[in-house]
Amino acid sequence: MPAPSPFDAIILGAGAAGMMCAAIAGQRGRRVLLIDHADRVGKKILISGGGRCNFTNLHVTPDRYLSANPHFAKSALRRYTQHDFLALVERHGIAWHEKTLGQLFCDGSAKQIVEMMLTECETGGVEIALGHAIRDVSHADGAYRVTWGNREAMAPALVIAAGGPSIPKMGATGFAYDLARKFGLKVVEPRPALVPLTLGGDEILFRDLSGVAAPVEARAGKARFREAALFTHRGFSGPAILQISSYWRHGEPVEIDFLPDRGTGWLIDTKRAQPRASLRKLLGDALPNRLADTLADQLALDTELANIADKRLAEAERRLAAWRFHPNGTEGFAKAEVTIGGIATAGLSSQTMEARDVPGLYAIGEAVDVTGWLGGYNFQWAWASGWAAGMAI
Repeated sequence: MPAPSPFDAIILGAGAAGMMCAAIAGQRGRRVLLIDHADRVGKKILISGGGRCNFTNLHVTPDRYLSANPHFAKSALRRYTQHDFLALVERHGIAWHEKTLGQLFCDGSAKQIVEMMLTECETGGVEIALGHAIRDVSHADGAYRVTWGNREAMAPALVIAAGGPSIPKMGATGFAYDLARKFGLKVVEPRPALVPLTLGGDEILFRDLSGVAAPVEARAGKARFREAALFTHRGFSGPAILQISSYWRHGEPVEIDFLPDRGTGWLIDTKRAQPRASLRKLLGDALPNRLADTLADQLALDTELANIADKRLAEAERRLAAWRFHPNGTEGFAKAEVTIGGIATAGLSSQTMEARDVPGLYAIGEAVDVTGWLGGYNFQWAWASGWAAGMAI
């Protein structure tokens, strides 16, 4: 094997965070090597947002991120904002549009974001090595040595940007955590996030509604999200459920308000105004028919409202506003958009992403215990944390 090539920094992982870090460091005059075992860069970028990449969100704030230390993300998010990234997108002439809730997408293709980041890396003179798994990483005499394929490189700085294990079919693994542990960093229990939930037991009947969607409010603990829920052949999904899955823990219930725009007492008020109406008809007017029929069957109030006591109507109203489901699990990392947990922030500097007790070692992006909401938040964390490390190397 030839002698190790010298670099100022070696970045492991050519996703959003790794490319941002490489580009920034390279443009600051650092000699950077960016390595990925995949055969192309930015694979998760390419599939995101239905191929149009939901690259950031206008409403990014630190309280929309989950972490064992909720304050950790503040510094990076403040120093490289969604507006900074949007300015980069516009500088490259990429047309974009806003969807609901501040979500920004390319008008064209997610490939434009990957090409933009590759151009930024090229401007910084970044060397990119693809298609070979990392064989070894070691540290001695102030230098990190990385072996991959039939090559070896060394540098005083090493950046872990290898992501988490979500979407393994894209090549995702727990490599980042293994490497972090090797250097003495702690890892917060990784689990799937932004992931569909599964139903079993008595709730299996709702799986018969596969393909039915409705706007709801989903709640788990103190978290609540008003978006669409979608029933699937295994349980339920849709934006509201994906969002709430990050807050849900096994054994806890999830509450669904099927009629979030109805005020308290609406059913009794309707009885006064339309005594001959039926609950099934009212639900059918507000919800997809199959869902309305299932809820009506469960409530078992198949008669005119005039014939139902106010007490029973109030109870039906309460159930519809807080229908309790007891998920028996999730669809796992295979269907999770991101990973919650990861390299513990307690061992990292929030300013630079450098390990406090391991000089020259950095961790960024999804590999770190910072997880955002659905809708471009996780990309913004990747850009911001990559920028912070790139400025520090």
